[in-house]
Amino acid sequence: MNITLDQIKSLRDKTGVSTMACKKALEEAGGDETKAIEMLRKKGEAKAAERADRSTAFGVVVIESDGNKTAMLSLGCETDFVAKNDDFLAAAQAMAKKLLSEGETVDLSSDLSELGIKMGEKIDVKDKKVMAGANIDSYVHSNKRIGVLVSLQGGTKELARDIAMHVAASNPTNLSPDEIDTEWVNKEKEIWRELLKAEGKPEAMWDKIMEGKEKKFREEHALLTQAFIKDPEKKIQDLLGSAEAKVEAFFRSEV
Repeated sequence: MNITLDQIKSLRDKTGVSTMACKKALEEAGGDETKAIEMLRKKGEAKAAERADRSTAFGVVVIESDGNKTAMLSLGCETDFVAKNDDFLAAAQAMAKKLLSEGETVDLSSDLSELGIKMGEKIDVKDKKVMAGANIDSYVHSNKRIGVLVSLQGGTKELARDIAMHVAASNPTNLSPDEIDTEWVNKEKEIWRELLKAEGKPEAMWDKIMEGKEKKFREEHALLTQAFIKDPEKKIQDLLGSAEAKVEAFFRSEV
């Protein structure tokens, strides 16, 4: 019987099983999707469908590099036990290699389905990023749950790595203070206003106090104005300035 791509896609969406397994099941079931699902369940291959709503609060961040291009993949799973499993780690690294080779549009659905069946848990991609540039370095924290990519214009690999380590620890949301989301700042202002009221501060002073709070808030969440974790006397912008370097891009992922 001739099985169509639409039939295969429909079965794959419902079971999370690989394309080839879906095609084979449909052929054996004479094109009957319900029978095909039953067959896959009996083989233990459709268990992924039962895990669709489970939480993937654990996982790993892995990195692959080749020349001036680096890929970072954050892979989620349900338990810390699986996150530390050698097969899970190897599969994550293999998917990162595929990401590096094929780019961010890479289709990892078959890899995820097969790994989910093997591990007996829901597996999903939390983040994926490919970055290219003349001076890129990366950092993965010792727990393998935080990873950072940093691309610099100028500077050195060592500097890029130092900044990546800083980003992992300090978690800046933006590069510069003026890029901090205004809506986020406005929500914080509502809280500050209520606190000032509760503290009994004269209302005539509020605007001046709020100005200072906003400046501090923006600087604390922007990479360039954060105090460098290795030397708090310096800000990241000072570190970059002394090396005649600029941050072109940074990306942080945490499972």
